[in-house]
Amino acid sequence: MWLDRHRQLTAGITEPAYEHWDVSELAAFCYPEAGPDELGLAADLLGFYFLFDDQFDTELGQHPAEVARICDRLCGITHGTAAFAATTPFGSSAPSTSPVPSASSAPPTPSATEHAFADLWRRSQRGMSARWRARAAYNWEWYFASHPAEAAGRAFAELPDRESYLVLRRGTAAMETLFDMIERLGHFEVPQSAFHHPVLRRLRQLAADIPSFSNDVRSYPLEAPRGDVYNLVMIVQQERGCPADEASAVVLAEAQLMINQFAELRLQLADVYNQLELDAAQRGAVQRYADGLAAWLAGYLRWEGRTGRYRAG
Repeated sequence: MWLDRHRQLTAGITEPAYEHWDVSELAAFCYPEAGPDELGLAADLLGFYFLFDDQFDTELGQHPAEVARICDRLCGITHGTAAFAATTPFGSSAPSTSPVPSASSAPPTPSATEHAFADLWRRSQRGMSARWRARAAYNWEWYFASHPAEAAGRAFAELPDRESYLVLRRGTAAMETLFDMIERLGHFEVPQSAFHHPVLRRLRQLAADIPSFSNDVRSYPLEAPRGDVYNLVMIVQQERGCPADEASAVVLAEAQLMINQFAELRLQLADVYNQLELDAAQRGAVQRYADGLAAWLAGYLRWEGRTGRYRAG
């Protein structure tokens, strides 16, 4: 088991509690066409996301500069550099007071987080083109580099406006990295002309935002007491001056509208194929990707209603 080789990642959670999250089930729900090896990679990645995100629920998550140093080092892995900026180990509950190493000093010892992510990054790239790897590296950077701003929100307790929330949430949710894995686990790649077509971009954005909206409702009881401010339920409360249960209903209604839009957009794919003059193989790749987005969306919402991850106590 991957986590057995990276046991330090689970230092802040018991094994029974982790098993209660049903991470393997989430991987199977979201990537239903993946084979055993691919599902193993998906489950390892999902476990990493959860454990990495949870370390910032401690005091560490209120120190933006320290969070940035941790995340900069992880970004360095995707870009093939060794220029790490801190030595804080995964799960540290307090910021490091050690100075940043100078250019002439020996490189710091990689943390447990870095060892784990380096393994995942190596496995994720296998068999993929340089174009895909560049895109995936950018998406991972977007994910990691969004965490310092989220930490600043906790530290200063400033509730963002809706647009600022959406910008940051689309980074910290890591959805683009998860969507990249649709291609990786399926051993195919979407042609560039289709990948960046407005219809597919909108499908991707909806598939990313819907789980975030739903997750904000599920996680609100856990996030509100610890001072997290990047939660749409809190923002709707402020916009409308309403209680949390009413704000939650509004957020879920918005999510349902987006689900309807997603379904309508999928019907436009046939026109996209014709407009772009895609051949049969290209059409098949785009259809697999769109189906993968739908599977991810349905799988996540199914898992979210069952998992113990968002239950208090």
